[in-house]
Amino acid sequence: METTHMTHSTVEVPSHRGDDVVARLQQSEIFRDYQDAFQTATGLPLVLRSAGSFQPPMHGSRQINGFCTLMSGASRTCAACLQVQQEVEQGAGAAGKTVVCFAGMSESVVPVRVGERVIAYLQTGQVMLRPPSEKGFRVALAQLEKWRAVVEVDTLRQAYFETRVLPKARYGAALRLLASFAQHLSLLSNELMIKTASAEPPAAVKARAFIAEHLGESLTLEQVARAANMSAFYFCKVFKSATGLTFTNYVARARIEKTKQLLLNPHVRISEAAYEAGFQSLSQFNRVFRRIAGESPTSYREHLHGPTSAIRASHAMAFAA
Repeated sequence: METTHMTHSTVEVPSHRGDDVVARLQQSEIFRDYQDAFQTATGLPLVLRSAGSFQPPMHGSRQINGFCTLMSGASRTCAACLQVQQEVEQGAGAAGKTVVCFAGMSESVVPVRVGERVIAYLQTGQVMLRPPSEKGFRVALAQLEKWRAVVEVDTLRQAYFETRVLPKARYGAALRLLASFAQHLSLLSNELMIKTASAEPPAAVKARAFIAEHLGESLTLEQVARAANMSAFYFCKVFKSATGLTFTNYVARARIEKTKQLLLNPHVRISEAAYEAGFQSLSQFNRVFRRIAGESPTSYREHLHGPTSAIRASHAMAFAA
């Protein structure tokens, strides 16, 4: 999969601004139309996600593979899927990358760039390039046995053999379509970046960058206002106008998002994630998390990885090493 490089004037991309642009692209009519057409034509899922994000694979797509959905219900298998997602992203060059997961399914990403920096990936996959076989299913079950996963074998078997199959040539053609669309999104991203840079006051840009860099520390309004070279009173007005949030709410939401990213790792404790994100007490963290996320941190983690207690295995087959 190769792409043609085009020369355009670009802007420097602070990480927070890149995330803002990606969020706007995700909600844009052009992406939604393309996503719908691609998924209808190929039967494959398609998502656009920020570079470095740890959202569950294919989150937001209507074409998620049934086998992959079952895998996301347990912490060990979910962690394995996230690891594949990290692997495909880390090794993605200018033309993207494809890897194969433990169950024999291909996952691919195509980068969306602004200048030299990758701000997002078009991601597709959860597809087999050859028909599923009983041997392949047994290999997948053997891996689940090593992970001590709890599965309903008949349901898993049905989902496995219903996996979408595309010949290698057709899948490659689909990836070339994504590479072409990624170039278009790169141009659009650069335009949005320039508009955002010109519209957002420099003080707000400085403040957001300072907050992102020092999020894990104890931040005060006066401290951030000094970093933006403004008085605290005037800074409050400028920052609220630029972000739509008060300083306190902005920092709280940034810390909650940081915590959510950390909790995608099933081995990180809730308390560890909270303190790393900058919360000074667990009571404060629990209160803010519930207000912003609409549920407790424990409930959020259980929805993400499943309950940490043993899963009742009625009508299920528990593997033991």
